[in-house]
Amino acid sequence: IAGRGAEGRPMRSERGRAFPLRAPAQTGGFKAIAEAAAGFPRSRGAMAAGGPGPGAGGAVRTLALVLEDEARRGGGYCSGDTVSGQVLLELAGPLPLRGLRLEAAGRARVAWSEGSAAVPGAGTWGVAVRAAGPAPRREAEVRYLDIRQSLLRDPPEGEESLILLDGRHEFPFSFQLPQEPLVTSFTGKYGSIQYYVKAVLERPAAPDQSVQTELQVVSHIDVSSPALLTPVLRSQEKMVGCWFFTSGPVSLSAKIERKGYCNGEAIPIYAEIENCSSRLVVPKAAIFQTQTYLASGKTKTFRQMVANVRGNHIASGSTDTWNGKTLKIPPVSPSILDCCIIRVEYSLAVYIHIPGAKKLMIEMPLVIGTIPCIGFSSRNSSITSQFSMDMSWLALTMPEHPEAPPNYADVVSEEEFSRHVPAYPPPIDCEEQLCCPVFAYIQEFRFQPPPLYSEIDPHPTDVEEVQPVSFML
Repeated sequence: IAGRGAEGRPMRSERGRAFPLRAPAQTGGFKAIAEAAAGFPRSRGAMAAGGPGPGAGGAVRTLALVLEDEARRGGGYCSGDTVSGQVLLELAGPLPLRGLRLEAAGRARVAWSEGSAAVPGAGTWGVAVRAAGPAPRREAEVRYLDIRQSLLRDPPEGEESLILLDGRHEFPFSFQLPQEPLVTSFTGKYGSIQYYVKAVLERPAAPDQSVQTELQVVSHIDVSSPALLTPVLRSQEKMVGCWFFTSGPVSLSAKIERKGYCNGEAIPIYAEIENCSSRLVVPKAAIFQTQTYLASGKTKTFRQMVANVRGNHIASGSTDTWNGKTLKIPPVSPSILDCCIIRVEYSLAVYIHIPGAKKLMIEMPLVIGTIPCIGFSSRNSSITSQFSMDMSWLALTMPEHPEAPPNYADVVSEEEFSRHVPAYPPPIDCEEQLCCPVFAYIQEFRFQPPPLYSEIDPHPTDVEEVQPVSFML
């Protein structure tokens, strides 16, 4: 006999004794949660509606699993994080239950077929040939998470089930992910790394009902680490043609500022292309993703292009320079380097398409991380330092009194000065001319001297017009 106590909680009598079932607390926010769960999209795997099932008891109207922090599903959970939520159950009548358990699991799985098998002795002279038949299959699996919890207390001694009354019920749960590093969730060509949370409703006279939702796990990679801030430089040259019909070499050198980037970042590419061949070539750049799967001592590789950019045509005998041509990283999975059966790696390829010949390509390793670079330290080597420009005259402190540029008479002879240049106008007071004070100066700034003049003017003129020039500092 099932009934309700003074507080409205479900009660069940047994041999004259009444005890409460473990049912959800009737909280004020439960109605909103249950109504939201009733409309939970099926594609996310967080809801299963059970209609009338076989066996005695009422029907399961709604069985749903809701995570408390839904916003974190976009960014993912990390090792050591706590996962909390509720299992929502709505019944159309009293229902006998053997249990309600929660399962959290995570595994990496790899599987592929090698193709048709070789049958020994099937061909002529007993030579092995490939014939239709069961192909050898490679499989491997690694488990990272295995947690089980019971959300209902055990039935009383001598009883096989509990009776849950009709209405809405909420069963909260909480568990902590292992402190050991977890591999990032991923789905690829021949394998996947998946985590999920599952609720199983056990009934004595009917099949079990279950509902599950995927758990996104991320193993963070900080691209500010010193190993990923190192610039990468590659160069290569290719002779176009063969034997005595060569048309000349094509050379390529490319550089990127660092190895580590995040989704959405634009990679500046610096490249120099020299086309000494007789053909019209086209430079291009692309980001490649390489998936590597390992099982039973065998390796399977899948490679695909995820982004690309194209440069201008380069005619014969011409050169071209990419001074920071950008290639944006699309939304892709972060690099996976810590799984023993699945690896996801990236590379930036700069290559030249040569008509009638193999393309000239250089590849530079990339690591797609999750924590972006912040601050000036992310630019490990500036553009100017990469191209060896002389910036020694630049200092970062402010002088007390800026030094004026040198007089023209100090760098030429007196004869040239008197013959070509009239007297300078009186100096201009900068503080009177400017409407606001000068905010910043560069310490020890010195104008470079004018270029050396030849004693004989290569383009003489009868009358030289010289106009005074005023400098505004």
